[in-house]
Amino acid sequence: MRTLRAGGAALFLAFVGAFAQWDDSLLRPFVMNHREGASSLADVSFLLDAPAGKKGFLCIQGSHLVTPNGKRMRLWGVHLTDWSRSSVLLPSKEDIPMYAATLARFGVNCVRLHFLDLAAPRGIIAAGNDSRSFDPQQLDRLDFLVSELKRRGIYVDLNLNVGRSYKAGDGVRDYDRIQWGKGLVMFDPHLIELQKEYAKQILTHVNPYTKTEYRNEPAVAIVEIVNENGLYIGFRAPTPYYEEELTDQYNAWLREKLGSDELKKLREQAGVQGNAPIPRLKGSEVAAAPRERFEAEMRFYMDAENRFYQDMSGYLKNTLGVRAPIAGTADHSHSSSSYAMLATLSKLDIVDGHVYWQHPGSPPPVNTPMVNDPFHSTVVQLSRTAFAGKPYTVSEVNHPFPNEWAAEGIPILAAYGSFQDWDAIILYTFEPKGAPDWKPYVGDPFDISLDPVRMTQMATGALTFLRADVRPARQTVERTYSPAQVLDSRRLPRTEQPYFTPGFPLSIPLQHATRIRSLNGPPTAKFAAAESDPIVSDTRELSWYTSPEKTAVVTVETDRTQALMGFVKANRKALKNLSADVKNNFASLVLSAMDFRPLSRSGKMLLTAGSRVANTGMKWNDAHTRLANQGGSPSLIEPVAGTVVLRNLQGAKSVTATALDGAGHAIGEPIPAKRNTEGWAFPIGEPATTWYIVTIGR
Repeated sequence: MRTLRAGGAALFLAFVGAFAQWDDSLLRPFVMNHREGASSLADVSFLLDAPAGKKGFLCIQGSHLVTPNGKRMRLWGVHLTDWSRSSVLLPSKEDIPMYAATLARFGVNCVRLHFLDLAAPRGIIAAGNDSRSFDPQQLDRLDFLVSELKRRGIYVDLNLNVGRSYKAGDGVRDYDRIQWGKGLVMFDPHLIELQKEYAKQILTHVNPYTKTEYRNEPAVAIVEIVNENGLYIGFRAPTPYYEEELTDQYNAWLREKLGSDELKKLREQAGVQGNAPIPRLKGSEVAAAPRERFEAEMRFYMDAENRFYQDMSGYLKNTLGVRAPIAGTADHSHSSSSYAMLATLSKLDIVDGHVYWQHPGSPPPVNTPMVNDPFHSTVVQLSRTAFAGKPYTVSEVNHPFPNEWAAEGIPILAAYGSFQDWDAIILYTFEPKGAPDWKPYVGDPFDISLDPVRMTQMATGALTFLRADVRPARQTVERTYSPAQVLDSRRLPRTEQPYFTPGFPLSIPLQHATRIRSLNGPPTAKFAAAESDPIVSDTRELSWYTSPEKTAVVTVETDRTQALMGFVKANRKALKNLSADVKNNFASLVLSAMDFRPLSRSGKMLLTAGSRVANTGMKWNDAHTRLANQGGSPSLIEPVAGTVVLRNLQGAKSVTATALDGAGHAIGEPIPAKRNTEGWAFPIGEPATTWYIVTIGR
């Protein structure tokens, strides 16, 4: 659930004054209201094929997820978590149908079931002296939730080990000092056995509402073994017991794999005498470590990870009979190379990635626009992980609040994810509220559920991604790495992030699809990329315009979806069917047909118009990089104000735009558009909203 992104001081200084352009007097109350959304005019649940799994399990054909009849299946999703006030991971049975219907209306067709292994009343682990049994009420909620999601065409991504804490009765050494056991769960035999026990309990459990064990449930799209976990050179266990255990395993591996002369040399390099154990490198020692010692330890960690994943995957498939595709864990830290870990993870069914734009735990720069940093964008960072011949899923991603430029995040991700032809994009996170009278505001950096911009953009994002409105790239650039490169990449400086492939042009993922062909092949070839502004995709549908003035904009120009994202006012781009003259310095406008026709012939469109989001009473620190006060209800938006022009509408006789409230209901009467020399023009910004239904009469 984290990724850190380094950035230069110059980039930070270029933006520290950017917030001065924001005018708080423009902020207006606007709140999401899911409980009243059943009759939303912006319902895109028609994108879902209900019930989930009706033709059987998702499977892998070529390099993608497909249904049993070979139809391509993309997943557009969210997590359910409960880290913010009044949130519940597993809603009450009274609320579950409402939340399942809500997600379907926004085009969500997959929910990542994350943190189920927390203790009740949050997760499903029962109270008591151990963590080895389930709470009946929480398990019943889970079962009902899965059945209601399935009924609406929403699959689940079932996570096994995420946030399990251990108790005295588990028989786990230092149980009260290891938290979630990150890293330890991959090498300690008892912790591995507990994971297998948990997997058996949940996967062989019969859901009374679907009458199916989870291992036989076709609405389970993916099973993930662990979340953001790994062993890496420089790893340190939290207690001496696990430190010694891992060092003992390392030395046993050395005795098995190396000859006596090689062992002698390693002992000399480590400064140990006789048959004393060779210590593992500390993080501060890695950069200067002799090559032999560095390579031996790297290969040990790779072997340890491989043993763990092959053992767990084999247990799930061969012993339990799990039929859903299996993922190991995610490539989740882009401040260092992940190729050693990916050498193991790519042997499983699915390769997965996580990233956040300026995670709250990141070093500076923070609260800056991604459009001005294309080569470190979420798109480029995520693109490094995809493998040729494997489905690629993005199971955690977000533009966390209170980043004032977050309106760029979801639309760019949906467009470029479709261009890169990824199989899933799952936002972290959606947090259901338990109290019916909860006063809406954005209560957590990651929770999009009550964010008036990110939530409404989920609907246009679903239209863009699930329909593949942006065509997959015409050309795929594949790269190979030698085994030596895989090891050496771990010692490359952070200036080589995110690809850690010196000389690889970071503009390529914005121009073509990218995949890893092999991590056990020839050294990476030299790649050339034409320097251009804008950076244009090979489909000609996506353009990323940079500028020395740091006023970049991204455009999407397809038949069914068109968008302007970034410094729209400074660029004044006109697309085939969309242009806008807005007063806001920064905005994202996305226009998608809701009837599968091209925009030029569509009768109904969804327009999302987003800029800044805040909370009432929210306060920034002096540097305008972190919040000093989260604020409260109601949430506030800076409405995108100005004029939208719809161009080249064939046979149109009338055009109206209906502003929607947080439930998707009409605010007042439709706004009539006026025909001019450019097309059909209508004002936006009053009433305050982030989305509109556009209706064309013919």
